[in-house]
Amino acid sequence: MSALNSLAVAVEVASRKRDDARQVLQDIVAAQQAARAQLDQLEDYARETQARWGMKADTAMKPEVMYHHYQFMERLAHAAGMQTGVVGEHANRVEAARRGVLDAELRLASLRKVMDKRRHDLEMAEMRRDQKQTDERAALQYRNATQASAEREY
Repeated sequence: MSALNSLAVAVEVASRKRDDARQVLQDIVAAQQAARAQLDQLEDYARETQARWGMKADTAMKPEVMYHHYQFMERLAHAAGMQTGVVGEHANRVEAARRGVLDAELRLASLRKVMDKRRHDLEMAEMRRDQKQTDERAALQYRNATQASAEREY
């Protein structure tokens, strides 16, 4: 029975680890979504800025203003590129967290299966023990009955 209790503790620990892995996955997915939203904001802002600049194409601009605009757009593109890398890193983390959840679920399932098998084995051993006791009682009763009838015959 202590082996079954040990397995129950192991199942409980594995269940908590699985739940923790699921929480980590949820947190990482939320971070990935936030990073993606930030990238979308940067890209939208760059498009809006470029569209506004395009409307002013008819007007004469000083070279310094054009230089600053192009420099600003390069910085926006650089920031968007960096954010794309961050989104990619988050995708890798999400995949690793999913593998962690899967591993935890497999571990929990295997422990539950072992526990069920042990429980079944214990039940079968108990049934065999009960059957043996029943057989022994029946044999004892039969022996007593045959001895009693043999004594009556003499």
